[in-house]
Amino acid sequence: MRDQFESPLIQRYASKEMSFLFSPQFKFQTWRKLWIILADSERELGLPITQEQVDELKAHEKDINFDVAEAEEKRRRHDVMSHVYAYGVQCPKAKGIIHLGATSAFVGDNTDLIQMQQGLIYVRRRLMRVIDKLSEFALQYKDMPQLGATHFQAAQLTTVGKRACLWIQDLLIDVEELDFLIDVLPFRGVKGTTGTQASFMDLFEGDESKIIKLDHMVTERAGFKRCLTITGQTYTRKWDNRVSQTLSSIAQSLHKFATDLRLMQGNKEVEEPFESTQIGSSAMAYKRNPMRSERICSLGRFVMSLTNSTAFTQATQWFERTLDDSANKRLAIPEAFLAIDAMLIIAENISSGMVVYPKVIEKRIMAELPFMATENIIMEGVKKGGDRQELHEEIRKMSMEAGSVVKNEGKDNDLLERILKNPKFDITEADLKNILDLKKFIGRAPGQVVKFVTEEVKPVLAKYDDWKQVDAGELKV
Repeated sequence: MRDQFESPLIQRYASKEMSFLFSPQFKFQTWRKLWIILADSERELGLPITQEQVDELKAHEKDINFDVAEAEEKRRRHDVMSHVYAYGVQCPKAKGIIHLGATSAFVGDNTDLIQMQQGLIYVRRRLMRVIDKLSEFALQYKDMPQLGATHFQAAQLTTVGKRACLWIQDLLIDVEELDFLIDVLPFRGVKGTTGTQASFMDLFEGDESKIIKLDHMVTERAGFKRCLTITGQTYTRKWDNRVSQTLSSIAQSLHKFATDLRLMQGNKEVEEPFESTQIGSSAMAYKRNPMRSERICSLGRFVMSLTNSTAFTQATQWFERTLDDSANKRLAIPEAFLAIDAMLIIAENISSGMVVYPKVIEKRIMAELPFMATENIIMEGVKKGGDRQELHEEIRKMSMEAGSVVKNEGKDNDLLERILKNPKFDITEADLKNILDLKKFIGRAPGQVVKFVTEEVKPVLAKYDDWKQVDAGELKV
């Protein structure tokens, strides 16, 4: 609909898979799945529920009569009871046992946890794909010297591949957090109105063993390893904040990667992909803006900001629960997942096609290398019979003069020419060529890349194989 606001996360950025996970269809079919699991488990434990009733529920698990539910919600102002009613319209034989003993949080909270569990698995798959592409890039450029930077000032050399490993290292930390959270994320289970399971004590005539068994049956059938022993009406909202913090951590890593790439693109060293028909600016036709990286940063700030929302929600829950969490959760959790999904799709797209410009990289190195090589040059001069302290003073003065030429006159760094002309050093062009061999300035960077990718990255990629079946995702705009 063109005359109403539509979320850009759905329209422009996120994948169909992640969008569906937080869609009304997935939400309400999951409610129905939970009602089926509850009824079938209660039947097995001896409550007066028939297989025919359970089968009727199963027959209408996914064909949701939204029109009936929406009309009932306008009348009742209660979403769960509206869907209980709508389900009962389709299942007249089973309508009396739908939601038996449960409270709204049984479907609401447990569905939220299912969505977060599945969302985290989706995120891990996409994250693996980005790590895979970046590790290929790192190995390809492990030997290519690049000017390092500290404080965004020229520093000792690194390599293009080694810098990529800094990004991967952050993402591996995120994988560890995802692994842990996916493993420990609990199910709320079957707890009743304030978490005491009083309604189930009544249904099972005080048989606590059956109630405990029901809790575990429903949990296992919903796909979780464990359920919470203690809840109020809801699971503690610390789990929402914990999930939000993990997504924020991924956003931080991707933001850092994208920022570094934006800076390198500004230096014309490495660029993100740029299509032949792409327009960089409406006015400046020559521009090649890093729009993909900028979008990652933009979405990343949004995800990071959402941790405040989930933190405030957790901090302000009164006793067993208040409803001021509901509207907030409908925004903060789904949108964080959708935005991270979009960021990872863009990051994979960038990582699959980064363009490296060796000549520009070398030119930037050579503009700074004379300053970095001064200690090596002094040592060579000493070997030729010079005095170390005298040569240090000479090179200090020449460095200041060369720096002034670069900054005040806009000319190239002429320090090497000054050294060649200075008889106190007695250094030849052949000597300088040997001193300025770039391989001598990158340390163990190539070996570090190989060791890191082989021993740390590849085992993580090999741990799972589900990410290989995921497509790259659509870069919509």
